[in-house]
Amino acid sequence: MTRTRLGTLFYVLALSAVLGACTTAGASAPPASASASSGGASSASCPTSQPAALPAGQTRTVTIATALGGITIKVEADLSPIAAGNFVALAQCGFYDGVVFHRVVPSFVIQGGDGQFGRATAIDPARIGQGGPGYTIKDEPVTATYRRGVVAMARTPDPDTQGSQFFIVLDDSAVTSLAMANNYAIVGTVSSGMDVVDAIAAAAGGQENPTKPVVMTDVSVSQP
Repeated sequence: MTRTRLGTLFYVLALSAVLGACTTAGASAPPASASASSGGASSASCPTSQPAALPAGQTRTVTIATALGGITIKVEADLSPIAAGNFVALAQCGFYDGVVFHRVVPSFVIQGGDGQFGRATAIDPARIGQGGPGYTIKDEPVTATYRRGVVAMARTPDPDTQGSQFFIVLDDSAVTSLAMANNYAIVGTVSSGMDVVDAIAAAAGGQENPTKPVVMTDVSVSQP
């Protein structure tokens, strides 16, 4: 697959005639991220391959601090145990600290988690959105429903390409496009702070790739 910035980053559905132009990354195109051959982990304790799945029935609370406020996410193993375990492991080791929300599509999603090319101190404008943790994880069936506040992993159209990038759904109007792909592993739901998510979207000023992206200053994990 040709790795152009738009062609690689954004998974465009085959039904492009219905969903919109296939060369743009608007609200009609579900989120995606390129898998990376090398990661940007901020800590030696971060995983270098797919970490353990989150045990069945367990939950974790992931809190994302930003300059605009905090976002609290309830991560549930029973939604996607592999993806949930991966998201928690990366949050716990500090991988997401200092990483930006690099993509904003109004009424659709905000997307972040590129710890390779999207760290606030060393953003690579030409490649941001193409990075990952240095490994990818196995796909899982999507059994939950996409809706406002849902947190899911970004990916390319290829199998087993989810890594560190994730997105938060802004509006229920995004559900149709996401559900038609139905392969973005859902890891949890925002339990508080959707006003902050909306503020991050508004701060982009209509830019899909904001010139001043909002930074995840601290991402922590607690139980439950």
